[in-house]
Amino acid sequence: MEHGTIAREIHVDASPETVFEVVSRPEHISQWWSDEALIDVVPGGSGELLFGDRATGHVALLTVVEVDPPRRFSFRWCAPAGESAVEGNSLLVTFDLVPSGTGTTVRVTDAGWRELGWDEAVLDHEYQDHSQGWDHFVPLLEAYVGGLVSS
Repeated sequence: MEHGTIAREIHVDASPETVFEVVSRPEHISQWWSDEALIDVVPGGSGELLFGDRATGHVALLTVVEVDPPRRFSFRWCAPAGESAVEGNSLLVTFDLVPSGTGTTVRVTDAGWRELGWDEAVLDHEYQDHSQGWDHFVPLLEAYVGGLVSS
């Protein structure tokens, strides 16, 4: 199996400005993606996404790469324990937001798989895990944005 970039694309009936807030602000991220989010939303800022609870869950550390409202938000994550997430040791997640009609096309990519140097079994497991994760969370993003604009 080729382990290239994982990409998902949806259309939401909301402005790029609204969608940018939803994909970059901790108070929104914790409503559709992680159970808790702490992020310094500036290039080079650090953050964490908590999946589950603090005692038994998983904490994903991240480093913000690009903050370009309302077009793009990106960060690096999945670096080895004790290392900062930088190019070559981590994955790059990018949310590209493109105005489309009365809404926004959201393209989510999770890239950098081959650069991590993982053995094939680990690479395949992690790639499948992330792919299934995006299959689960991207529709939740769409539903959350829909709920915001309809209220």
